[in-house]
Amino acid sequence: MSEGARTSNVTYHRSGEILEAEVGDELVALNVAAGDCFGLNEVARTVWRHLAEPKNFAQLRDALLVEYDVGVDQCTAELQELIDDLVAKGLIRSVVE
Repeated sequence: MSEGARTSNVTYHRSGEILEAEVGDELVALNVAAGDCFGLNEVARTVWRHLAEPKNFAQLRDALLVEYDVGVDQCTAELQELIDDLVAKGLIRSVVE
């Protein structure tokens, strides 16, 4: 994990070429440019919904802490892992402001 990912001057944005559809309990995201399809579980879907507008790490973490019964340390670690995964898959991008 990069320490810069948690700083307030980094915001996360949805990538522009992503199509989405609800399928059962999952959100399916299609990266049009890469031709890749991903299923997002409930927490990933919640993060995705919050990223309708760009957010920094703290904003995303605080939103999850309100919505889910989870401790700060666990939420921080798991959110960082999820963000790293979404960035690696091209679904979101990080922008240094």
